[in-house]
Amino acid sequence: MDTGTVSMDSVLVTGGAGFLGSHLCDRLVERGHDVLCVDNFFTGSKRNIAHLIGRPYFELMRHDVTFPLYVEVERIFNLACPASPIHYQFDPVQTTKTSVHGAINMLGLAKRVKARILQASTSEVYGDPEIHPQTEDYWGRVNPIGLRSCYDEGKRCAETLFFDYHRQHALDVKVVRIFNTYGPRMHPNDGRVVSNFIVQALRGEDITIYGDGSQTRSFCYVDDLIEAMLRMMDTEAGFTGPINIGNPGEFTIRELAEKVVALVGGRSKLVFKPLPADDPRQRQPDIALAKGKLDWQPRVALEDGLGETIRYFRDLLAA
Repeated sequence: MDTGTVSMDSVLVTGGAGFLGSHLCDRLVERGHDVLCVDNFFTGSKRNIAHLIGRPYFELMRHDVTFPLYVEVERIFNLACPASPIHYQFDPVQTTKTSVHGAINMLGLAKRVKARILQASTSEVYGDPEIHPQTEDYWGRVNPIGLRSCYDEGKRCAETLFFDYHRQHALDVKVVRIFNTYGPRMHPNDGRVVSNFIVQALRGEDITIYGDGSQTRSFCYVDDLIEAMLRMMDTEAGFTGPINIGNPGEFTIRELAEKVVALVGGRSKLVFKPLPADDPRQRQPDIALAKGKLDWQPRVALEDGLGETIRYFRDLLAA
């Protein structure tokens, strides 16, 4: 990893008003970058970046990445795409277009202005994996015609495009595969397990678990995730990834539910419902490459991160 002073480049963040994008914008502004935040506000929210509006080196643009964008920047973080099943299955064709057309448009922009570009890919490229934990050289086990395919295959195609632009046009690309991430600014109705459990517990409702709760996930706090993305963007030219970014600590869904109920202090009961189609049984990143290449590993324990997230949702629901 480069150890010199980070140049204060102009940076484009697509999906910049979303959960991850807004935290990334915060860090980039703190570092002194000239930040252009682009979002179509399908799942993003102005509330997430309202505190940045008016800052001299922060600019907000409403734009859909399925259409070309003509700006002058030196670095691009491509985060634009709904990432929760409720949102990406609402309009699956548009979800695929956002991943594929969005990648084509952002790669075309990067080629024109000679920018370094990072793709926020996903652990969903591994599908319902046959190996555990998942390493970057695993090709995955994905249903190409299922309900989740618009997201899974869209992200897989985006990775294909990034590596083809790298090979064909010598474009400076970086690809990170993001595993389950949580923290403040998650959408309260995004259907993801952490936000679901916290909102249900805060409202005193039953906690809905799909399946028997034995399926596992690994949960990375947002601050840890953003630090890894920044470190990846700062690696030397020629290191493309893909690289897994996530917390290797593995918990069953039932364990997560019980932790949330204990931290909230409510009396919510666990209710079990049928498992959705193509829902992975296990999901855990192998982060050996991130440890070695980025000198990175998660630092925030699940209980601490859940505490911060619960405080955020408690304030949000009160408002």
